[in-house]
Amino acid sequence: MYDLTGFQRDLLYVIAGEEEPHGLAIKDELEQYYEKEIHHGRLYPNLDTLVDKGLVEKGRRDRRTNFYTLTRRGRRELEARREWEEQYVDL
Repeated sequence: MYDLTGFQRDLLYVIAGEEEPHGLAIKDELEQYYEKEIHHGRLYPNLDTLVDKGLVEKGRRDRRTNFYTLTRRGRRELEARREWEEQYVDL
């Protein structure tokens, strides 16, 4: 998790919070958060990186639509990150 960009970590959080989101749903959610357009050229290569790292699994809904889910490793990494953050931020 330490080698991910902030954008990639945000992708993990969005994927974790949705049930099998497709790329455009992820894009829409991040655009609301960042308050600016997220280009496909930024979104999909970063999703592919997360897949390559074994943190996200990509499935196919139909010929044009892929969906994304966290792997077991992705969930563990996200939980470890949250625990690490909580030792510094006590809300």
